[in-house]
Amino acid sequence: MKPFMDKDFLLSTETAQELYHGYAAQVPVLDYHCHINPQEIAEDRKFDNITQVWLGGDHYKWRQMRSNGIDEYYITGGASDREKFQKWAETLDKAIGNPLFHWSHLELQRYFGYTGVLGADTAEEVWNLCNAKLQEPSMSVRNLIRQSGVTLICTTDDPADDLRWHKVIAEDDSFDVQVLPAWRPDKAMNLEKPDYADYLKTLGAAAEMEIKTYADLKEALKKRMAFFDSMGCRASDHALEYVMYVPAAEDEIEAIFARRLAGEPITCEEELKFKTAYMIFVGGEYARLGWAMQLHYGCKRDNNTGMYNKLGPDTGYDCINNYAPSSQMADFLNALNETGNLPKTIIYSLNPNDDEAIGTILGCFQNSDAVGKIQQGSAWWFNDNKTGMMKQMTSLANLGLLGNFIGMLTDSRSFLSYPRHEYFRRILCELLGTWVENGEYPKNMDKLGTIVKGISYNNAINYFGFNLETR
Repeated sequence: MKPFMDKDFLLSTETAQELYHGYAAQVPVLDYHCHINPQEIAEDRKFDNITQVWLGGDHYKWRQMRSNGIDEYYITGGASDREKFQKWAETLDKAIGNPLFHWSHLELQRYFGYTGVLGADTAEEVWNLCNAKLQEPSMSVRNLIRQSGVTLICTTDDPADDLRWHKVIAEDDSFDVQVLPAWRPDKAMNLEKPDYADYLKTLGAAAEMEIKTYADLKEALKKRMAFFDSMGCRASDHALEYVMYVPAAEDEIEAIFARRLAGEPITCEEELKFKTAYMIFVGGEYARLGWAMQLHYGCKRDNNTGMYNKLGPDTGYDCINNYAPSSQMADFLNALNETGNLPKTIIYSLNPNDDEAIGTILGCFQNSDAVGKIQQGSAWWFNDNKTGMMKQMTSLANLGLLGNFIGMLTDSRSFLSYPRHEYFRRILCELLGTWVENGEYPKNMDKLGTIVKGISYNNAINYFGFNLETR
């Protein structure tokens, strides 16, 4: 029997072990998509206790605690941090097979030197150990990033954001990790939202203009894109409720926009026409700027109305949407391609049933503009587990070129999430090692090492055009 989460965790073959220890573990971490707060990096925040850094805002853990019958008082309510930690430890006792069990113990090993097992009976020991460690200077936000081997982070930022914390970080010579903004313009697209008119005022103020027409909106977005580009932005990100290609003439879009600003109702079809025009516009601008366009879809959000009204979004009440928009996605990319405006694009679906469809879409639009110009994003959210990662990478290998894959991202709000990259790399090396040991690919360690280092780090540098050296 293998030891619990030892140095060869998830690595069952000699080839997998060689690939991980000799190649994957040797390159840094590039986190090109996350939701961490740049202010906390700028101010080099320190955490008072493990609950603050582990459970605050982590709806992955909140879902599992609810699944364990834990009262909301101990999850997002008024319980003490020590009580919340205890309830999480009790939940871990039952989390066999869940990636949170692995992630939690990787984080305990890498940051706190704890090689035991966290559960109800060890919670006090781990609480005291972690909290004592968190008081050390090495556990400030910046030092957590440094010791994780991170070279670059892309945050997630609204077009109206002034990016002042990014500027503070960039001007601080004592911190050599790049922290770049990523453009998240969902609020400017979602005209069906009740606060849309208010948001346009905020966006207009940031762009130093009034937004009265759709043409004004496009001009304001172009101004803000130019500002983001000057701050090092190399990627956009879109959370799409639907992927529906419904084209319309420009004058019809202007009319829809005008009615919405006048407070008149718009139909679902009009909403989709507007969003199609919006995405075609921003996609063309991304191509002009050389940015990558990230598209996230397949999620049905905020399903528990009572808890949404109490806690708001991103609190653990989302699920997979069975809507499968492969033909609409192909039509959307084709529309951009027809006018020479198709940017580098990364497609993520929360529904693992979409893997093969995405894999076939990629091949329709690859060309010499960039290596792997159209990418399938890493197994996302509910899929970033051993099974989901294996499935996504196997599908990509079957239908495309796995060697050009840009690899893992944390998609996290926690500064202790970087071992997710290690978890991914171990799974990658196990998958490749299995193929090699089965005689499906030669054991040429130079070629295999190049593939592993590429997927782990180098491919993303080249794809996004970051100012970093490959390894």
